[in-house]
Amino acid sequence: MGHLSVSPIHTERLVLLPLRVEHAEEMAGVLADPDVSARFFGGGEPPSVERLRAAYEWLLATSSDTDSTISWCNWVIHLREAYCLTGFVQATVSPSDRGPSAAVSMVVGSPWQGRGIGKETARALRGWLHSRRVDIVVANIHPDNRASRAVADSAGLTPTAQRYDDTVLWQSHGTGEPGEQ
Repeated sequence: MGHLSVSPIHTERLVLLPLRVEHAEEMAGVLADPDVSARFFGGGEPPSVERLRAAYEWLLATSSDTDSTISWCNWVIHLREAYCLTGFVQATVSPSDRGPSAAVSMVVGSPWQGRGIGKETARALRGWLHSRRVDIVVANIHPDNRASRAVADSAGLTPTAQRYDDTVLWQSHGTGEPGEQ
């Protein structure tokens, strides 16, 4: 598996834009809800602009290492109709004994939840990964998080018996587009 270069992903309503340091200011607002930061960032205060800039600089430096066997793919989710960022999605792609595998995660800001943005993003990401021959997709989801379970299901992932801390491993099966088994 070669190093993957992140490119924009277009859907009907969204553009998944490759992450840039300049996104930190707007993303700090997206992630300002303490409930979102508690679920995704392990509690504490929502990330500041400075903290996000530092994190994005590190992610971009790491993702540009073309000698690595791991591809760190990061996007922000842009909602076209509102011309704003609504969250982010990431895929860490690495080799496995069954072929390239992607561990994925996503955060959609509170004001945009419940509008299908997560499902649309997940299906688009799964399609992008599939087009690059990454057919094994996994996500760790808390069993009480109905929204994340619905998003994973829409992208063709199903729960497994594997547990990690307090989460369940969800995994794609088959090599088709989302929904194909």
